[in-house]
Amino acid sequence: MTARYRFILLSLFLIAAFALPVVAQDSPTVTLISTQFNVVEEAEKARAILGGYADGTIEFVPSEEGPMIDLLRAEAQSGTGVNDVIGALHGTFPTLSNEDLLFDLTELVAEIETEYDISDAYVELGRMGTDDYQYYVPWMQATYTMAAHNDALQYLPEGADVNTLTWEQLAQWAQNMYDATGEAKLGFPVAGLFHRFLQGYFFPSFTGGMVTKFNSPEAVAGFTFLRDELWPYVNPQSISYEFMNEPLLSGEVLVAFDHVARLKPAFDERPEDFIAFPAPIGPAGRGFMPVVAGLAVPFTSDDPEAAQAVIRYMLSPEVQSQVLTELGFYPVISGVDMSGLSEGAAEQAAAVTAQATSEDSIVALLPIGLGSRGGELNQIFRDAFTRIVIDGGEIETVLAEQAAILQTLLDETGAPCWAPDPASEGACQLDSGM
Repeated sequence: MTARYRFILLSLFLIAAFALPVVAQDSPTVTLISTQFNVVEEAEKARAILGGYADGTIEFVPSEEGPMIDLLRAEAQSGTGVNDVIGALHGTFPTLSNEDLLFDLTELVAEIETEYDISDAYVELGRMGTDDYQYYVPWMQATYTMAAHNDALQYLPEGADVNTLTWEQLAQWAQNMYDATGEAKLGFPVAGLFHRFLQGYFFPSFTGGMVTKFNSPEAVAGFTFLRDELWPYVNPQSISYEFMNEPLLSGEVLVAFDHVARLKPAFDERPEDFIAFPAPIGPAGRGFMPVVAGLAVPFTSDDPEAAQAVIRYMLSPEVQSQVLTELGFYPVISGVDMSGLSEGAAEQAAAVTAQATSEDSIVALLPIGLGSRGGELNQIFRDAFTRIVIDGGEIETVLAEQAAILQTLLDETGAPCWAPDPASEGACQLDSGM
């Protein structure tokens, strides 16, 4: 080997040795663990959006809430971790904040707001009841609405307006469709996010609460209506529906309830065929559940500065617009151009706005303070529905038994009441019942 050849090899070696650390430093990999977009199709779209980040690489890791909390706890105990940014719903963060796992992002919020406003209400939610500690930065918002095929409109009860529809009118609408077609054309995602319907729409609309009124005369009246007046006209395949877009597109159902992101494919594919409208109004008002997601940085992040840079990127108008267009979650910042929305997206956005701004609206937050046991609450609501509506159980007995299980869960977790129930100092307490 000649001296000149050895010199070239040595030069290449030195270039590689010194260049690699520079690349790693200039182009960090930031791991985002998220309870949102953990369905395969949604995760792929999220990765495509995050792939546009120019200042490094964002590794998107979908997770269920319980395993994510357990992983973050384990990382905190070891003092090191692989996760840099946490994406989760509002109800996940009380557990993380109570265990002191998160950086204060107050300065980051102030920095972002020099460019565009973030919803004040959602910033306040991210402080978790404190005045000077920002546990998470609002990321995006969504909700659940109704949707209908235009063919269903001919069966609306006389004088009914979809934007001010009552639950009784919905039941009459469903019966009218059944009488005209011989088929049950109203659908619900019982195998999907149906527990959110019960928690955020059914219970608040009929009782004015979610938890405290679980075993109340108002709840009995609500379940009587659901079982006897509405459910006879609900498509029996609803027990197997996870997403309502496919039954709407196939014509199996003409009217449906679901998360806006899960209705979105129908509005994208055939926007001229569908309308979106707010959830109906009950005796207590129009219960609805705003779904607020946030972004946080755990103390165990290897690179908190890079993590915050990723959050700034995710709150940019361009990315917020992509999330709306591709995934159906709505912006939390000002400055997002809505003029280019597709016909279907604009239709859904109008329904979301009408629902949130209705004078009859009762805001029902996602459950708070249950940590990894949130699934137990969902099952309590689901079991009450199944035992009463599907299996024909005696309403008062079922509610009393499920209420006892619910109170035990609240006592064991110490979870305080959350909206629409009145705030509580300690564990939320159910009303005495009947």
